[in-house]
Amino acid sequence: MKTRILLPVAGIILLFLCSAMKASAQEKFSITVKGSVVSNGVVVVDVLKGTKGYDLQCNQGAPSCVQLKKGKYDMLALPPNSGMYDCKDVQVFAEGADTDDSDKKLGEYCLTDK
Repeated sequence: MKTRILLPVAGIILLFLCSAMKASAQEKFSITVKGSVVSNGVVVVDVLKGTKGYDLQCNQGAPSCVQLKKGKYDMLALPPNSGMYDCKDVQVFAEGADTDDSDKKLGEYCLTDK
């Protein structure tokens, strides 16, 4: 009888710990989009995170690939191996949007240094 109760409780605790670990591995940043271009089927978005410049890249035509307009956005860095690209994968949201709700993301990109 005790085993029947302990297994579901252990499962719930394990699920909670995994969720907490996933959330802690994600980092949220404010970024400023300076501009974006399309080159050979790749959307390249020029961004500033603080004072450092980066490029966000995605494959034109992919469901989460959007050519962002100039302005301020929130960027969520995803944990390794958890996005659609084999690189430092990030999701971009409107400034102040709920980054816990993936339905609110504007796009998903590969983050590269300039």
